[in-house]
Amino acid sequence: MAYKICVIRGDGIGNDVIDASLKLLSHIDVDFDYTYAEAGYECYLKNGTSIPQKTIEACRNADATFFGAVSSPPDIVDYKSAIVTLRKELDLFVNIRPIRSLPIEISRPNIDIVIMRENTEGMYKGIEREENGVAIAERHISEKASRRLAEFTYKYARDNKRKRVTIVHKANVLRKTCGLFRRTVLDVSKKYLDIETEEVIVDAMAMRLIKEPERFDVVITTNLFGDILSDEASQLVGGLGISPSGNIGEKTGIFEPVHGSAPKYAGKDIANPTATFLSAAMMLDFLGERREGNRIRDGVFKTFSDGNKTKDLGGSLGTSAFTEAVINNLK
Repeated sequence: MAYKICVIRGDGIGNDVIDASLKLLSHIDVDFDYTYAEAGYECYLKNGTSIPQKTIEACRNADATFFGAVSSPPDIVDYKSAIVTLRKELDLFVNIRPIRSLPIEISRPNIDIVIMRENTEGMYKGIEREENGVAIAERHISEKASRRLAEFTYKYARDNKRKRVTIVHKANVLRKTCGLFRRTVLDVSKKYLDIETEEVIVDAMAMRLIKEPERFDVVITTNLFGDILSDEASQLVGGLGISPSGNIGEKTGIFEPVHGSAPKYAGKDIANPTATFLSAAMMLDFLGERREGNRIRDGVFKTFSDGNKTKDLGGSLGTSAFTEAVINNLK
């Protein structure tokens, strides 16, 4: 059986890293039926929208979507983020960001954190207005979204033999929104007494991620907090160029590198495809092909262990040469 995969290259180096990843995926023991769709800034310039309805439907009808990187110009007031729109339209309620040490010099050792971020509401609802010189944004936190994120997180922790879940919030100040999130997650935790549960205020968490990242296991938090903390944590192990993510719902998922589109590097064979390779591995896990996902992860780790790195990590390899090295290291 061939899995139906919607491929969105996006903008800038999104094209480079997706093409490299498709080449890598052609060397594993899984069949794919690819369809291709448009999204991002170039799509906006061409079609007047960053995310056409036919792209949303292509993602909805796929087993999974493999997403590159898109630009989001801040000076266009009516510009819709393609990925945020897809998260809402497809109800991809959890964003998974694994933060794991790699065998490279700039990576701190012994870090293995999974950040679970609510992915459909919070400050990213996009409900904003201006009144008399005051800009106002609404933060929506629901019991339903908080509960299903918590259920997903604790089940993930148990299935993957994780020992601790850290709830990150700001309920000491945001007593209604973070208060509801905190209470709901704590209620779910009562069904998982085999897993330790702790709470950390978000500003303290930002500090402790730098001071003692090795002690954290699974982290659950709200949309904006998760976005910021996961970017911070990624820098501990090598930066955004090696950081994968998965947006997962009940029926489908979108898998993407965390980094931006970096248009000035596009087409120059210098983009680091590691984050996209590891996102492909997450996609394979989601499809039930964990063995092949592990082959990709092992290939990436072996490539780094051999001393082969892209230029952003202090090495000399371009996108194509690094891709070939990982392919050669597939077990």
